[in-house]
Amino acid sequence: MKANVVWDRDLTFTGVTESGYKTVMDGNGDAVSPMESVLLAVGSCSSIDVVDILKKGRNEVTHCECELNAERADSAPKVFTAIHAHYVVKGKGLSEKAVARAVELSAQKYCSVMLMLKGNVDITTSYTLENTPD
Repeated sequence: MKANVVWDRDLTFTGVTESGYKTVMDGNGDAVSPMESVLLAVGSCSSIDVVDILKKGRNEVTHCECELNAERADSAPKVFTAIHAHYVVKGKGLSEKAVARAVELSAQKYCSVMLMLKGNVDITTSYTLENTPD
C-alpha cells in the first residue's frame, strides 16, 4: 500500500492514495485533521466488519452507523488515550447475539485500525439494535 501527501499551503495537505482517492487534511481546522482522520478510520474499518459479518451470517442489515467518542492526552503529543465506538445497527430479524458477536469480532479480531491502536488506546464498544418491521 502506498500514499503520497503534498503540502498545499499553511498547514493544509492533500493526501492521495495508491487507488487514486484524495483527502484534504489541515492542522488549523479548515479541513479534517489527521487525528479526526484516524478516528474516522476506526469507525469505518470496524463498521465494515460489523456489516460484513452480519451479512455473511445471512442477516438483513438496513443501517449501520458508528458514533465515536475519543479522549486525548492533555499535552503533546496529544495521542488518543481512549476511544468508545457505539454502533447503531438496524435490520430485519436481527438478534442481540448476532450483533454482539459482530461487534466483538470486529474489535478483537478483524478491525486493523483498532488492533493497530490496541495496547496504546483504551478501546471500548457498545451497540444499539433496532429491528425494523417486515
